[in-house]
Amino acid sequence: MTALSSPAARRARLREAGVTAVLALVIAALAVLGLAVGKASVSPPEVFSAVIGRADAMTRFVIMELRMPRMLTALLAGACLGLSGALLQSVLRNPLASPDVIGVTNSASAAGVVGLVVFGLSGFALTGAVLGGTLAATAALYLLSWRRAAHQLVIVGIGISALCTCVVSYVFTRSDIRDAQDALVWINGSLGRAGWDTSLTLAVCAAVLLPVALCHGSRLAVLELGDDPAAALGVKVDRTRTLLLGLAAALAAVAVAVVGPLPFVALVSAPIARRVTGTGSLALLPSALIGAALLLASDLVAQFTIPGVLLPAGVVTGVVGAPYLLWLLVRPGPHRV
Repeated sequence: MTALSSPAARRARLREAGVTAVLALVIAALAVLGLAVGKASVSPPEVFSAVIGRADAMTRFVIMELRMPRMLTALLAGACLGLSGALLQSVLRNPLASPDVIGVTNSASAAGVVGLVVFGLSGFALTGAVLGGTLAATAALYLLSWRRAAHQLVIVGIGISALCTCVVSYVFTRSDIRDAQDALVWINGSLGRAGWDTSLTLAVCAAVLLPVALCHGSRLAVLELGDDPAAALGVKVDRTRTLLLGLAAALAAVAVAVVGPLPFVALVSAPIARRVTGTGSLALLPSALIGAALLLASDLVAQFTIPGVLLPAGVVTGVVGAPYLLWLLVRPGPHRV
């Protein structure tokens, strides 16, 4: 009996499938709640009627034009960030290797601020600029840490992150106050300006990147065994690692281009997914779903926790993720996945 057909492997697959189904139901419930609540509250049946086009004009406008793009943007951005973190942490075998920590998110922020403030970009143009800048920074990160230990890549990433923060600060000091204010709202991680243009931009990018990343789960599982065993099993280690790092950077970049840098979503999604599946597997799809659920819930908290005050979703994710990062840094033992 092979390992793949063993009872333990079948139980692990069934448990992961069960967790995935539960997470999908949680996301559906959060999505309906996000569409229903607000100043003009509607019932879940009215939400369904608006989606299928049978509600009155006012209800359709509130649901389909005001709330649906925001909900879809949160769902897709959270999924991209959750999967990006899972890929990085698995490739580098280090729970600190999230886009937030190794400079991927900050490089996307720097490219986005330059595109917004200096060149006035938006939509696909801004997404392309952020993607290009992020991939360039990720390539520099990979080359500077070539053939070195994973923890050294994290250190190099922290240096690149600091450099990108300096770029953002410099652009702010040289820009018009109104441009700087718009960029500041974006850089705090906000869903307040989500519309059909932004959600469709993100949907097109996610439709390409998410399936490609999920399809590489088998190679990633072999790569987690170590470089020598992976090479013995026929995996081109360097090429596969480069491809997976590029996919992780691209997933983070497209999310940041639309909603800004949302801290800690990528950092916490994969560890939570591994824990709830309880199998020690990659849990790529559960990681993406947890990222989506976390951002949907954070956006609801940001909108309704303080009456009359709309907080950026990034504030909520920071409050949730910062204690986890502190615990991860002070806990005993090596920082490894």
